[in-house]
Amino acid sequence: MDGVILLTGATGLLGRYLLRDLLTAGHDVAVVVRPSDRHTAEARVASLMAAWERRGVAGLPTPHVLVGDLTEPALGLGSEDRRWVADHCDMVLHNAASLSFETAAGPDEEPWRTNLGGTRNVLELCRETGIADFHHVSTSYVCGLRDDVVFENQLDVGQSFGNDYEKSKLQAEQLVSSTDFLSPPTIYRPAIIVGDSQTGFTTTFHGFYAVVRLAATLTRLVEGAEQIDWSIPLHGLAGNEHKNLVPVDWVSSVITEVVGRRDLWSNTYHLTPTEPVQVSTIRDVIEKVIGYVGTTAFTAAGENGVAGAAFGAELESAFYDELQVYTTYFRNDPTFDRTNLLAAVPHLPCPTLDHGRLLMLAETAIAMNFKYRDPRPAKVVVK
Repeated sequence: MDGVILLTGATGLLGRYLLRDLLTAGHDVAVVVRPSDRHTAEARVASLMAAWERRGVAGLPTPHVLVGDLTEPALGLGSEDRRWVADHCDMVLHNAASLSFETAAGPDEEPWRTNLGGTRNVLELCRETGIADFHHVSTSYVCGLRDDVVFENQLDVGQSFGNDYEKSKLQAEQLVSSTDFLSPPTIYRPAIIVGDSQTGFTTTFHGFYAVVRLAATLTRLVEGAEQIDWSIPLHGLAGNEHKNLVPVDWVSSVITEVVGRRDLWSNTYHLTPTEPVQVSTIRDVIEKVIGYVGTTAFTAAGENGVAGAAFGAELESAFYDELQVYTTYFRNDPTFDRTNLLAAVPHLPCPTLDHGRLLMLAETAIAMNFKYRDPRPAKVVVK
């Protein structure tokens, strides 16, 4: 590939791995990043690159930084930056997304604002700048509440959905697939992304991590916390249901491989594991990290999913309300067909997230206190 890859969502967990892997593979990359309240876009990217260097990934070239905002028309890029994109970029890898599971009040709220509106803005930039090659990171959960076999060539089959995140991602994927000026797009549908399979590193703490955080926090704060049903969002499941968790390093390596091989483009790939995780394994990991075996998981619980726990109602309510948004997340997954994926990258099997690896992920998140901030760079290099 001769031109520059325009990457969105570079500061998120998957985005920073994609940036690392694309640069390591020799690709030229430009990133669209908005400034924060305290730092410029260039400083944010410099901090991200410094974080990789601190973790032993040295010598990566600095990506070209475009100061913009996914939710603005033309991504908020000025005319000079848009001309630069037209002159240098020949592909978009659209990775940015809102992971909000909340029910939105309207189309200008998350997750619709980013997932659908942001995708529309990226496509309009492609139209203006003449970019026809589009790689789109969707999610395997565009399948909604289906419980049958989900094939990679299927999208809308009349399924219902558990939350607005799933609906917004399906509509974004439909928008990409129906855009007439693009070459047939390449679609990636990862399952639930967790931390690095080797180190446990993560920058986001949703889903699986939210339950671990609840258990770890209440165990520290509440006397008698071992009586809490740590499976609050899992309540009503038998324990033999399956969840599709995938490590971020594997997802990034697959996408980077496909991006670098034009013969693999224009397909849809389910980036799902060979061996899904049983819900009971998640329970066992939580028991292990809190040092208590014999929780009331998967049994009848009292109001708000708590069995016999004596702790402050305000604390209980706060944590339960936080986890309520994940009630649709912790359901039994369908079976995801992986025909295209296995044909494309048979040499890149998904690491198995067994009890040991999940425990490592949980312990790493606890050691991080469920927080992450990039180090301040020594200097900011602007390209």
